[in-house]
Amino acid sequence: MDQSTIATPEHVFARLAAGNARRRLRFGLPARREALRALSEAIRNNEDEILAALSADFAKPEAEIRLTEILPVQAEIAHALRNLKRWMRPRRARPTRATLGMRARIISEPKGTALIIAPWNYPVALSLGPLASALAAGCAVVLKPSELTPASTEVITRIVAEALPEDLAVVCQGGVEMSQALLDLPFDHVFFTGSPRVGRIVMEKAARHLASVTLELGGKSPVIVGPGADLKKAARMIAWAKFSNAGQTCIAPDHVFVSKSVEAPFLAELKAAIAKMYGRTEEAQEASRDLARIVSPDHFARLMALVAEAEAGGARTLTGGKGQAEKRYIAPTVLMGTDPSMGVEREEIFGPVLPVIPFGDAEDVLARIEAGPRPLALYIFERDRSLVERLRRASSSGAVGVNVALVHYFHQNLPFGGIGNSGVGAAHGYWGFAAFSHDKPVLENRFTPLGLFMPPYRGARLVKLAQRLLR
Repeated sequence: MDQSTIATPEHVFARLAAGNARRRLRFGLPARREALRALSEAIRNNEDEILAALSADFAKPEAEIRLTEILPVQAEIAHALRNLKRWMRPRRARPTRATLGMRARIISEPKGTALIIAPWNYPVALSLGPLASALAAGCAVVLKPSELTPASTEVITRIVAEALPEDLAVVCQGGVEMSQALLDLPFDHVFFTGSPRVGRIVMEKAARHLASVTLELGGKSPVIVGPGADLKKAARMIAWAKFSNAGQTCIAPDHVFVSKSVEAPFLAELKAAIAKMYGRTEEAQEASRDLARIVSPDHFARLMALVAEAEAGGARTLTGGKGQAEKRYIAPTVLMGTDPSMGVEREEIFGPVLPVIPFGDAEDVLARIEAGPRPLALYIFERDRSLVERLRRASSSGAVGVNVALVHYFHQNLPFGGIGNSGVGAAHGYWGFAAFSHDKPVLENRFTPLGLFMPPYRGARLVKLAQRLLR
């Protein structure tokens, strides 16, 4: 059956819930490994279709598709296959003084039926990556990709239908109405990637069913370029991290605070890095096959409006600033002289526009960062370890990159997630498995003396003795 033709969200949910009941005792390690291998094989079988779909949706370069869409999912699956036996193994809990004579274990069990709502910016990686984690945990899944990337959604639907039975994983296509209808159903866990605004709605809807949530959100991830930074390496790393996927990345550098002592040479290096990556002229950049396009006309208009507002308010364009609406193309843009009243400093930009803000005292930068919502990532470029540690300790963010940006997303042995406004919970590797799992404690009585403390009580002396012993 074509999974996309299943009649209603309620029908989908009922089918998966019934499948969960049938699998409860037999969806162990071999079955989960089989599902993960099938998903991996289906991705390989449809690799050309993935490349074509992402090119059609927003002209994403082939190398970027392989690096940021296909590789992360296959790495996630391979990591789970290598480690799943250990993750699923019951963990012993050491007895406490109050539970002497008892045996304690923690067993990871699937939460049940999960809903994954994926975004448009990395439609394959942010759909199939969480799906791999859910399968590793033993959950059945409804996957709702974004309607803004229709070609990618069609390929994702084909991959899931090819790899997995329809009572284990189903793709539901549609827009906001479909997401709302799915969120009205009693899922056991909801995994959402998107904006903080929509994340609040998802959390509120999940609360009606007391469902747990993982919220991968975003925010204004800042960069600090200190006086001791290697400017050439910093500029190249920042340019790559910012303008990959045309800046449409939740952990992309949103804005750069640069020490006034190195402002001029840093800007020169940044401009040179952009020219080397995407072309030295406006014409070359527009013709570059290494620069993705903006996902939709609405997002294009929003980004160009942010640039126009900044320029009208006195900001200077170091490079870029131009766009072609019919192609949804925006040149890599660096802005100087912005101020906190402008949209580029207030809103998450989510596009190829980078404000650079000079600073004199690191305390002023920290005050500005801490005054806003906690970001998904903070990037520090500096060779002075004492300054790096000072900045790290004085700030709160989902993750910190030191002389590197973006790459923590690819590290399966690190949790990926935000804090506060930038997210709830974590994903990737073991943390993805844990997000879809319930850690069930199992306590077995072997030779406990607990009966001595049951009614009829034998006086307070014995209880007082126990109190002293258990302190």
